Amino acid sequence: MKPRHSFVSKVLLILPFACAISISTVAQGSPPPGRLIVERVPNFGWNRAFHLQIDGRPAANIVQGHRYDGWVPAGRHVLTVSKVPRVGYAEQISTTVNIQPGWTYVFTAMWDSNLVYLRGLEVLSPGELWQLRP
Repeated sequence: MKPRHSFVSKVLLILPFACAISISTVAQGSPPPGRLIVERVPNFGWNRAFHLQIDGRPAANIVQGHRYDGWVPAGRHVLTVSKVPRVGYAEQISTTVNIQPGWTYVFTAMWDSNLVYLRGLEVLSPGELWQLRP
């Protein structure tokens, strides 16, 4: 009986500390993230894709019929796109965006002169997004 009692008492001691840590993390009040959507233009090409980086970190390779849809922390971010496969001249094009908490940012990847670049379509406030719901 002693080992089981010891285990239960340790769990009961750890539980309040875990709750305190999680409550303090929530109470710090970090701003909510913003939503980032990056789509492909319809005439991008069936045999082409693009690589998306956010702040220099790989985010996704976007192929036909797909898009990037994710949450990004509020603040200034650099979005970089390049073509895939990287055959021939493959320059990376960067766009800076200042993400506001709770807002949605929509970009479309365009293809021109063998380069991929992002074109900002819309910035939607939470209220505008709510009005577009189905």
